Amino acid sequence: MGLADTFQEIVDSLPDDWTDLELDLRISDESRYVDAAVYLAICNARPYSRHDWHWRLLVAHSFGHAAAAPAVHAALHLLDEAGIEGEMAVREVRSGRVEVTQMWGRPHSVREEFARRRAQ
Repeated sequence: MGLADTFQEIVDSLPDDWTDLELDLRISDESRYVDAAVYLAICNARPYSRHDWHWRLLVAHSFGHAAAAPAVHAALHLLDEAGIEGEMAVREVRSGRVEVTQMWGRPHSVREEFARRRAQ
């Protein structure tokens, strides 16, 4: 199973209200590190230095300061197409958070509706 398929399996196993996900990625052949880094620039992967894992991938479901799940999937699919193999480990999953936005001057019913829609 490729990295993109593994990622999709992870995302499909998450609850509907997941908000963000942290994954660690390690490639099998370290001589392909630079090639992999080019593809992973799409999803803004954070490289580790002097660590057993190579990159930390931050994934956002519908809002937040992380890469969108489709962008991460696309980057991992490019790694699969390039023949770069590796493994992933889920480090943290957060769920049930709601986007915070300026609601000054709006009625309470609007705030509740906004929170309800974002929590889905």
